[in-house]
Amino acid sequence: MKAARGLAFTPVPLAAAARGAVALALPLLAGVWTGAVIPAVIAGIGALWGVSQDGSDPYRMRVRRLACMGLAAALGLLAGELALRSTRAGAVTVCLVVAALLAGSVSLRGRVASVSGMHLLLGVTIGSGIPVPGPWWQPPLALLAGVGLVVVLSATPWLWRRYHIERAAVRAVYRAASEALSAAGRPGAEAARRRLTAALDHAHQVMGRHLDRQVGRRVRPQSRLSTLLDAFHLAVRLGEVTSALVWEGRPLPRSVTEVPLMMAARLLPGTGVAPAAAGRGTAAAHLVAPHTGADSPGLGALTALYARIGRAPDGEPAPRLPDQPWQGRAAHLRYAVLLAACVLVAQLCAELLHGPRGYWLPMTVAFVYKPDFGPVLRRALHRCAGTVVGVAAIGAVVLLTTDTYALIGVVAAFGALMAVGVRHHYGLATTALTAIVFVMVDLLGDHRALYAARILDTALAAVIVLAAHFALWPSSAAGRAAAQTETALAAAHRYRDLAPEAAPAQRHALRRTAYHRLAEARRAAAHAHGEPSRPGRTLPDWEAAITAGERLCDAVSARNLAVAGAPSMRPVPGCGGSDAVGE
Repeated sequence: MKAARGLAFTPVPLAAAARGAVALALPLLAGVWTGAVIPAVIAGIGALWGVSQDGSDPYRMRVRRLACMGLAAALGLLAGELALRSTRAGAVTVCLVVAALLAGSVSLRGRVASVSGMHLLLGVTIGSGIPVPGPWWQPPLALLAGVGLVVVLSATPWLWRRYHIERAAVRAVYRAASEALSAAGRPGAEAARRRLTAALDHAHQVMGRHLDRQVGRRVRPQSRLSTLLDAFHLAVRLGEVTSALVWEGRPLPRSVTEVPLMMAARLLPGTGVAPAAAGRGTAAAHLVAPHTGADSPGLGALTALYARIGRAPDGEPAPRLPDQPWQGRAAHLRYAVLLAACVLVAQLCAELLHGPRGYWLPMTVAFVYKPDFGPVLRRALHRCAGTVVGVAAIGAVVLLTTDTYALIGVVAAFGALMAVGVRHHYGLATTALTAIVFVMVDLLGDHRALYAARILDTALAAVIVLAAHFALWPSSAAGRAAAQTETALAAAHRYRDLAPEAAPAQRHALRRTAYHRLAEARRAAAHAHGEPSRPGRTLPDWEAAITAGERLCDAVSARNLAVAGAPSMRPVPGCGGSDAVGE
């Protein structure tokens, strides 16, 4: 689930909310109508987890993530169920600890691995905590059916919106470039350039598979994909030009700042990009030329870039963004051991407090202890707050009605809320998840009043996680920020040193890698500052070093364009013998 973001600044995902409502209500309605309530609830749990991972990325990436998550959850559910049915003392506890070790060992290796590892552990907690009658193979298949429903609902728009997500991502790069040019020479210029980097990173991610196809020469010329790839390649070059213009530090007229929007309107027609200058049919060269001087290679490069539209592609391979694990092997091992220890303590506490069906404690640990998803403290606090609000909400609903169809309607409403929450705020998603789980448990026949118990369980699980994490691994976020910053500065230096002699494709790859690493380092630094540090310890000023690295890259971009278009240009600070960020 994503870190907190302001609801007021991003649109509400109505389509995802509708999918969440349908995916959670449909299995429960089918179970009530057919009498197979228990398999329907298990399918609803699968749909619930599917909704939590139903993103807005390209359809193939969604399907891959949901499929891996579903298979891991079904495997965990089967393992937990078999441990529970064995009736052997300690079988459930051993199964949970082993699952936590497996989940922790893979969870820091990337987004799909992280999601799969977490849901493997969640599957074990549900399978070992909720006894389900019937054949052993039925619950895993029901869970997969619920995940499959989300896959169908999420991926069906591919039939008529095949490249819609990719087009939107590439279009966002041109819009961000226009905003960065508008901010040039003003206080917000560097922040606008960072937003351009983020837009380029996102476009790179969603275009990754298509870039591989292009390298394999399987893209038909003049096809929609070919046009989209051309637009992306020009966007990569536009990033270099925009960085150079931002570094020059002079305010630009509107006729110049609208050129990226004019490019988008020509490259991606029908995308809604309609700059004022494009409406007058003015050529970019006529807009930029009056402002182009011998000391402004960026403006000349912008004119030349616009002139490339419509030309045959140059055949250069696309730059690729490097993959980087969350941390090294030692961090993976430490996290796996700490997660297993937290799950063990939570399970022992659950057995002492609740006996059977004490799954809430280890389940909460699995949700909370995800350092790769954001600061652990903030996640724990949002989990506790969301649980309290969710319990209060479902308690108020039960006071008004206990009608089965009314409760299913409430599940649909909270399913829509959860789809919004996973994109905007973890606490909001937790509120919805808590209410949904209470209704599902009630449909399974467990009518105990567990409102206060679940709040206390959530708080206890949060305390267990926070105590283990900050007592035994207090420097995890700071260590990652330091390592990411060092890697990012090395990439910036590599771009500075190799770019002058590099071919255009290699130069673009070096530049994109440097900016991508710097953006990752900035996020890691923000993560570290979001975690409490030991008293008297001051964290290094990573942001200052990262900012210096970004300015160095901007200067190198300006120098590259100066060398290409005006060899007699003045030297660029930070690109000679001295270093803008130090060695």
